[in-house]
Amino acid sequence: MAFQVSPGVSVTEKDLTNVVPAVSTSSGGICLVAEKGPVGEITSISTEKQLVDVFGKPNASNFEQWFTAANFLGYGNNLKVVRPVTGMVNAGVSGTPILIKNTTDYIDNYGHAPSTGTGTFSGAVGPWGAREPGTLGNNLQVSVCSNSTAFGPHSMSGNLVDDATAAIGDTSISVDDGTLTQVGDILEFGDASNVPSTDGAPSGHYYKVTAISTNLLTIARFNPSTGKTETGGLKHAVVDNAKFLRHWEYYFNFDNPPTTTDDTLAASGSLDEMHIAVIDEDGGITGTAGHILETFPGVSQAKDAKTSSGASNYYVDVIYNQSAYVYVMDHETTLANAGSAKKGQTFDQQGAATHTVFKNSLTGGTDDFTITNAEFATGYEFFADAETVDLALLLCGPSTTSSDATGDTKATAVMDIATARKDCVAFISPANADVVGVTNAVTQTQNVVAFADGLPSTSYAVIDSGYKYQFDKYNDVYRWVPLNGDTAGLCARTDSIADPWFSPGGFNRGQVRGAVKLAYNPSQIQRDELYKSRVNPVVTFPGQGTVLFGDKTAQSKPSAFDRINVRRLFIVLEKTVSTAAKFQLFEFNDEFTRANFRNIVEPFLRDVQGRRGITDFAVVCDGSNNTADVIDRNEFRADIFVKPNRSINFIQLNFVATRSGVAFSEVAGA
Repeated sequence: MAFQVSPGVSVTEKDLTNVVPAVSTSSGGICLVAEKGPVGEITSISTEKQLVDVFGKPNASNFEQWFTAANFLGYGNNLKVVRPVTGMVNAGVSGTPILIKNTTDYIDNYGHAPSTGTGTFSGAVGPWGAREPGTLGNNLQVSVCSNSTAFGPHSMSGNLVDDATAAIGDTSISVDDGTLTQVGDILEFGDASNVPSTDGAPSGHYYKVTAISTNLLTIARFNPSTGKTETGGLKHAVVDNAKFLRHWEYYFNFDNPPTTTDDTLAASGSLDEMHIAVIDEDGGITGTAGHILETFPGVSQAKDAKTSSGASNYYVDVIYNQSAYVYVMDHETTLANAGSAKKGQTFDQQGAATHTVFKNSLTGGTDDFTITNAEFATGYEFFADAETVDLALLLCGPSTTSSDATGDTKATAVMDIATARKDCVAFISPANADVVGVTNAVTQTQNVVAFADGLPSTSYAVIDSGYKYQFDKYNDVYRWVPLNGDTAGLCARTDSIADPWFSPGGFNRGQVRGAVKLAYNPSQIQRDELYKSRVNPVVTFPGQGTVLFGDKTAQSKPSAFDRINVRRLFIVLEKTVSTAAKFQLFEFNDEFTRANFRNIVEPFLRDVQGRRGITDFAVVCDGSNNTADVIDRNEFRADIFVKPNRSINFIQLNFVATRSGVAFSEVAGA
């Protein structure tokens, strides 16, 4: 504390309540080629439903990766997913489609910065772009109504010209000027000579314009309550020169016509308001063509517009912050003042005279489910930094196929990341072609052993024996899926029901879920071969289920670290103690600091010992290892010795038969 120079009381406090914090041990990570979702960033997923919502359903091209992720989520609830950059692009309105990887990419390269109205639109793909790359964006349509006349109801002269009347049941009707309507408009005819009211009161006679040929309109009955067209033509005859009302296609989804927002009106501006609807035009997203995905009522063209609660009401911001499907890529060309400040500004409107709205269909989006080894490695590099990405279990998904001349590139890349991080474990399965469709178990064994022999030695990886056959409920088929998602999931489940230093194998904690059958179900002799090659067999036992029947790491050197439970024990110890040790940085290397460190670490190790992780430990952090030379180099040293508990891999039962008159004490030691 500072020295006092005059009488007074100085109060200070010293925090000696530091403890070793808990660390995550069950978080998984995978690189997933998907039909949708953000690209080139880590997204946290907690359930299979969320996986579907964010990255879409599995298909014939990505099901091995997809179900590896889904299977892990069947055991744990913390999976970090990266959708890698391949050859996909986003759908747009015009021009050459581009790749917008994620929201950061959009702000940095293609759009205005939210809430400021600064930056320059690219304009490369027209006014709208799909939020995510892929062909799903080709189903999108955006409809924007920027004036009250186009919104409706607006009285128009029908003036039938081909017939004196349009009869009940007719599905087409001739009008004076077909340019005053658009496909999708909702028309409302009066009964016979009666003119419908313009107060918006429904007459019950609504029709949607489905096609226009000059002045001939094709119509279908429309139900406002469902928003869908129905079978049948006119419900009543319509006389020549009859009047009818027209409405914007999405009139019934908004409460009021767009005029001027209250915020802009208070700033002496006008006509800034717009209504926006995002539509599944072709039904490829929801399964229903024309389904309304999102509506954004009462948004503003003014860059500084605010809602009543003070949030930005600038339509670019609103779409960026709230839409799950689209980005604003540029202002419509006829909205010349869009993006201006609200004060005293009169904004432009589309179609006030012609009753038209903006309607843009998105096209040009493409998928690319074929991933190269380079793209795969780049995707997994997002998990490489241990300081910024908290990870414990790294899933490889499908390995490189046996026919790939580059070898086991994918598996090696994932193992290298885990080895470099030193705080997570990679989970690897042999290639599909090694076990699936191979009918000879001897050949399967040889293939899997050869696969494992081609991989590096490391205690930060676990290799399993193959693939399981499981049901794909999204496509109503059965699929062969690699088991590394399940193996990693068993580790996550072990964390939840026991501790990370317990083995995930065996009948108590190693039950694999959802396996109809295994591509390769090794016998005892084959399991011996696999175990010698660092491969953990997954075995189906009649009446006992499918079980992970091993707990070896991929380390070739015989040591305690060739077991999963020991490797994961030390990962927990190292992560927790190193996190606590960070708070010793920039303190003095004296006995007070060293004693404080020991008082933090020793209770933690006693707790691990009490939970059967270790059998004994010692913490040396004193003058013996913090010598004067160490102190002069601004270093701090602590030596932590632990005796890890070992899992049982081999059981020997000896049964001894004795004569009736023999005492057991006489032969117990024999």
